[in-house]
Amino acid sequence: MLGREDEARDAAQEAFINAYRSISRFRGDAKVSSWLHRIAVNQCLTVKRRQKSRSEEYLSEDDEAESRVFVASPAGSPKNIAEKGERLRLVRQAVGALPQELREVIVMKEFEEMTFQEIAETLELPLSTVKSRLYTALKQLKMKLERLQVEVV
Repeated sequence: MLGREDEARDAAQEAFINAYRSISRFRGDAKVSSWLHRIAVNQCLTVKRRQKSRSEEYLSEDDEAESRVFVASPAGSPKNIAEKGERLRLVRQAVGALPQELREVIVMKEFEEMTFQEIAETLELPLSTVKSRLYTALKQLKMKLERLQVEVV
């Protein structure tokens, strides 16, 4: 959700500290994993709010993990690798430009590979709202990418 590994590590550490401090408030209404995930998501949102107030960019352009994928990929020529890297950058930019409520659903579903039910529990939303937001997010993402002339699969 944060786009940079170092920020994600810091946010995860803060999330666990917050969970430890608030364990007495855990009611048991949801699974512990859903409760922890919600704390982590809230921590990420806090970090992003701070970044936004300092006018920092949401998406990192030199994400190490994805850079390694492109370098190690037998996908072919340096030109193909560069084109894939540029497409990835544009997709990440477009996702980052989505409204927060749409971005968090698409990140959870498409990047974190959570089920609709897990997303609904984590965000404390009705299942229908999660599905609606994902549909809207994908629709807006497709329009943004088409404007950027990125090939939409």
